[in-house]
Amino acid sequence: MKKVWVIIRKEWSEVFKNRLVLGTVAFLPLLFTAIPLVTLYYTGTGNNADSAIAATDLPPQFAQLCGDLNGTECMQYYIVSQFLILFMLIPLILPMTFASYSIVGEKRTHTLEPLLATPITTFELLAGKALAASIPGILATWLAFLVYEIGARILAISPHVLARLSDPLWLIAIFISGPLLAIAAVSIAMMISSRVNEPRVAEQISALFVLPLVGLFIGQSTGLLLVNQTLIIYMTIGLIVLDAGLLAFATQFFQRENILTRWK
Repeated sequence: MKKVWVIIRKEWSEVFKNRLVLGTVAFLPLLFTAIPLVTLYYTGTGNNADSAIAATDLPPQFAQLCGDLNGTECMQYYIVSQFLILFMLIPLILPMTFASYSIVGEKRTHTLEPLLATPITTFELLAGKALAASIPGILATWLAFLVYEIGARILAISPHVLARLSDPLWLIAIFISGPLLAIAAVSIAMMISSRVNEPRVAEQISALFVLPLVGLFIGQSTGLLLVNQTLIIYMTIGLIVLDAGLLAFATQFFQRENILTRWK
């Protein structure tokens, strides 16, 4: 673990010197927190009749989650649930940005050669880079969720809406699925980063991994599917299996003996 921690410190010392990276880490969680809070505020301060009318426009399958909530409460709970996916995007996008640069960036700055020559195993090297990329995204997600939780408690009009924020759907998605998404994103990004010659190409290809969650967001918005507790549990189980396979594959995929001779 000592060697892994050295890699983590090295990555952070290099990455956080870049103000653009720092801005991305701060801006994205703030944006994804502000959008639902502003929407929740205007919903709560609007006319109850207008909110009730708007609630009738919600996807039909969402009505089963509202239970005994009235029109306004149902509309607010829909907003709360809909933007849950935004918080799941944070531990996906931020670590991917770090990891996409982790290998190819060092190759371009000529710092990869001495790193590969050190007495460190491939697993320790990739573990250090993966943790360095994942930890900021995971912590940013949890902090954004805490801010959202506090803001929602201030703005929500009913304790019934507040209670839904602490149900298993949220807890599993934020504290279990979120870190698993970060690990998957980092594994894929590092594999891509080890095979391309441009950091931008690595970022663009890795960004395709965001599309499934964007699809979930659009699917629930259009009424094609419902992001409920069952779906989140199945997603979490799938991510556990996926992460185990990706980590094993990434270790085999990263051939340190050939990587320098292959890149021109």
